[in-house]
Amino acid sequence: MTELPLFPTSLVGSYPQPEWLIDRPKLAGRFPPRVRARELWRPAPEYLAQAQEDATVLAIRAQEDAGLDIITDGEIRRESYSNHFATALDGIDIDNPGQALDRSGHPNPVPRVVGPIGRSAPIQRPDLEFLRGHTTRTIKVTVPGPFTMSQQAQDDHYGDPRSVALAYAEACNAEVRDLFAAGADIVQLDEPYMQARPEPARAYGLEALNRALDGVRGTTVVHICFGYAAIIHERPPGYSFLPELADCPCDQVSIETAQSNLDPSVLKHLPDKTIILGVINLDDHAVETAEVVADRVRRALPFVDASRIVIAPDCGMKYLPRESAEGKMRSMAGAAKLLRAEIGAAP
Repeated sequence: MTELPLFPTSLVGSYPQPEWLIDRPKLAGRFPPRVRARELWRPAPEYLAQAQEDATVLAIRAQEDAGLDIITDGEIRRESYSNHFATALDGIDIDNPGQALDRSGHPNPVPRVVGPIGRSAPIQRPDLEFLRGHTTRTIKVTVPGPFTMSQQAQDDHYGDPRSVALAYAEACNAEVRDLFAAGADIVQLDEPYMQARPEPARAYGLEALNRALDGVRGTTVVHICFGYAAIIHERPPGYSFLPELADCPCDQVSIETAQSNLDPSVLKHLPDKTIILGVINLDDHAVETAEVVADRVRRALPFVDASRIVIAPDCGMKYLPRESAEGKMRSMAGAAKLLRAEIGAAP
């Protein structure tokens, strides 16, 4: 991993997929898919993989051109942040899905667990290797977290939600280890359902998350949020599950503050974590100025040392128009330059 500057910049994970690759109106008109949704892709099946690779290169270049320090593959090959990995595991019947309530309370088709959950081979390693081959900058790979996957599944095998979450944790642990062995600089586990369902998160979700990170060597992140702004418009005034992550072995915690205008004093409960600070409002397509973004970062500085802040959007940029996403990334990079100048750090 190359040395990062003060206030490094990064996406949370996703970047907008182009219109020629995915049916964006159809994607935006439904809840994020938990099972496979091949009908969303525009290219014919025999051309899809090549089209996804081409779009991934565009996403990488857009991040580099905007001046971001940490690069993702934009999750271009994914129909949602979670189903790409969750539907590739053993023990899942993807042809006969189950049903579970989404975080908004609506029923959604989900993977149906019919046997022991397992990971018989690396799942995202080819995506990582492609990313590594197309940038020399620090790279980050995202994986859905075990608790969130357990909440997005119908269990017809274990009969106990804790056992389901721990089985997903074993699969996550193997994947994270493999990603670091293959050259990942940072691996992020996405756990939005810890915020959405804090009681089971406390009962067994944190245990599963800790198990997913057990023995892992490398920089790890946990992302916890209020949901995609394009889907969930109302934000609560604060997190229902956040201080608990102080006891998680992850190195970094990714949160959102812009759309919710979150009180950053909550960050004092995570004194040993680097904070990936969400400071880009994804509910508004208008591009914030670099000064506005810098002001959102300054709000956190009384509670988090500058050396422990990464500048990022609130959540994934998947649903934004590309022009908006590109402008917002440039504003993040511009805000980082302003803040470095204030502190006297190297640009």
